[in-house]
Amino acid sequence: MNSSSSLPWFSQRPLRSYLADFVLVGLVSGPLAAPFLASTSLPLLPQIANLIYTMGQWVCPQPEMGLMLWPPHLMAVCMRCYGTLMGLMIMRYLVSRSGGQEFFWLHRSGPLGLVICGALCLVYPAELYAQIWGWWDYHNPVVTLFGLIAGLGLGAYIMPLLHPVPKTHNIPG
Repeated sequence: MNSSSSLPWFSQRPLRSYLADFVLVGLVSGPLAAPFLASTSLPLLPQIANLIYTMGQWVCPQPEMGLMLWPPHLMAVCMRCYGTLMGLMIMRYLVSRSGGQEFFWLHRSGPLGLVICGALCLVYPAELYAQIWGWWDYHNPVVTLFGLIAGLGLGAYIMPLLHPVPKTHNIPG
């Protein structure tokens, strides 16, 4: 019995699906690993941490608000950004489970879905600006929730594009 017959969908995944999973794993694990890598005296690990922190500086509007995981080193991104990554991970799980066939995926819900996904993505900058304008202070649970919602919206849009369903994939009913 060859492996392709036991997992028919595995061999049919496009390369972009594997690359997207690899990048997502790096995005999720990097901010968590950076403080631990930075604190070690082993060769190359602090330099890897510096690369992760540099990437965090470029993508995160408030990296100085990251969690203190290994004093004095912070997580590479704030919890709003990490909440977005958690939302993307949830949507990646859902697309792998359902094959993107449920109603909430953008390609299934049409123009209304595009508007909803866009609105969900916009809660991230809306919360950030509400904080900047002084409507509320930075609180990790609040920013994580807003990031999570934005990640769910972004994931509903991009996950079916990155992980298309092969024609032979059986959707659990």
